Amino acid sequence: MRELRIIVACADSERLRAALVTASAQAALGGKAAVFLQLDAVALLRAPIAARLDDAHEAAGLPTLALLLEDAVALGVALFACQSGLALSNLSASDLPKGVEMSGPVAFLQQTSNDARLLFA
Repeated sequence: MRELRIIVACADSERLRAALVTASAQAALGGKAAVFLQLDAVALLRAPIAARLDDAHEAAGLPTLALLLEDAVALGVALFACQSGLALSNLSASDLPKGVEMSGPVAFLQQTSNDARLLFA
């Protein structure tokens, strides 16, 4: 199975939700998956992690954004926050949720093989 690598390019919690669901499905199927939050998207990692549609998802029996993030980490999805995005969001590496590493777009792309699927969310 080809590796799946997703770039979340804006601070839209529903795009991050979709990226986490897709990456977690890939990992559950035994494949490798990574999600990179670029620039403004890093602000979505500010504690407490919440999404505008969390209540609707919970009412439908679905997980919140915070739980999706925890599940992705537990499944082995590699999660990266853009170093510049941390600065834009007034966050530091110590503010990141457990399992999220600081990185940059160059490093993320260097780790992306020619065989990997690269998606933008």
